[in-house]
Amino acid sequence: MSALSIVVRSLGSFFNRTAIKIILIGVAMMAVACLAAWQFVKAVPRFLPGDEQLEGGDARRGALVFAAANCSACHATPGQSDPLRLGGGLALASPYGTFRAPNISSDLVDGIGSWSASDIGNALVAGVSPDHQHYYPVFPYTSYTGITVSDLRDLIAYMHTLPPVMGRPPAHDIPMLLRFRPSLAIWKLLYFREGRTQVEDNGDIVHDRGGYLVEALGHCAECHSTRNVMGAVKSSTRFAGGPDPEGTGFVPNITPSRIGSWTEGDIVKMLQTGETPTHGRVGSSMADVVENMSELPQADRLAIARYIKALPSRPTPKP
Repeated sequence: MSALSIVVRSLGSFFNRTAIKIILIGVAMMAVACLAAWQFVKAVPRFLPGDEQLEGGDARRGALVFAAANCSACHATPGQSDPLRLGGGLALASPYGTFRAPNISSDLVDGIGSWSASDIGNALVAGVSPDHQHYYPVFPYTSYTGITVSDLRDLIAYMHTLPPVMGRPPAHDIPMLLRFRPSLAIWKLLYFREGRTQVEDNGDIVHDRGGYLVEALGHCAECHSTRNVMGAVKSSTRFAGGPDPEGTGFVPNITPSRIGSWTEGDIVKMLQTGETPTHGRVGSSMADVVENMSELPQADRLAIARYIKALPSRPTPKP
């Protein structure tokens, strides 16, 4: 064999080994990238199974938490008068399609009767389903995430006392692209902060209680604000109202810019009876909210009123 042939064969062997190494390194880098991407998009629960801090709640107190959170306004089965029949089915129209409120009754098959306390807690606080999928933010976990553990524990205890309702609502009617739930991890990264609310305590016990009721449990800003193209609440229009996301009218501005002449007593009366200072009555979904608010202690309605009176004044967005 000539010296040239030996050199050629050696070079060929070297380049083959180098190519194999490059390919292996590339595969390893792709595997690491895929693992990192999966770690980023996967839904991470807040509570582990059997978390003791969610056990042993007081169902009687949970009933008040349930009312303050307005759960029945979306989840009660349409077309019947019992707000505790939580079979879901309400159609929630949006620019992204139509969402359907799910069955959250205690039915073991169609509802959440088989869910553990941690399953319910993760849904409310982290927006994570029992099978570790992200929930769409049409479910206001972005506000509920501020719920205290004691209230969450009591709410879970109360939910287990409610009657089962058979039947599942139709699936969401949304574009195929939006059905890829892992992509919601990007939305959460941009707009969701687990465990945080927008309330700014000022040391007034009544005001601070109202902030918790308005910002976390009541999730009032979810309706009384406009949203950006990604469906997140615009901070510049928070509580300032705007076009109804369902396309059926205009949600009122509840900052002092619009209801600054209302007294705390006016707001308390509206929350209890639905009557406004001008002798009108609230309608649409706010009527359901009033039905729930009327079940709260008078002190809680006063706390809500004080917090609303202290909101920064913001102009109503134009249609």
